[in-house]
Amino acid sequence: MEGCNHTSVGVLVEQNGKILLIERKNFPFGYALPAGHVDDGEEYDAAARRELEEEVGLRVILLELIGEGRKEYPCGRGSTWHYWKIYKATTEGDVKRSEEETKQVGWYSREEIKKLSNPGLDPVMGVWFKELGII
Repeated sequence: MEGCNHTSVGVLVEQNGKILLIERKNFPFGYALPAGHVDDGEEYDAAARRELEEEVGLRVILLELIGEGRKEYPCGRGSTWHYWKIYKATTEGDVKRSEEETKQVGWYSREEIKKLSNPGLDPVMGVWFKELGII
């Protein structure tokens, strides 16, 4: 297992008032935006485009940075924190979930996101969603 470089991205895709969330198949479990580590030498925006396509099959047309900062965040690579950049994306294509990385993918209203339980929101996503005014 490779080490952690403490950098991550998340991508907010909204359609008809609903937000696209994945339920993670791997640690850390929970519902989250399509997200992942920035590879060594990769730019944050390139990582956002890659993660979105890998996890849900969508291609980015337009990417807008909407939040960034350090958050406490345990990952499967042994890190306890990450520097995040969260983007809002306009996309094209049809949602096709990664069977390796996700249990399910769905569109959720803000009210539905507030009520998610078992496993619930990934904790760092809960922090981001509060900061971004989603919940």
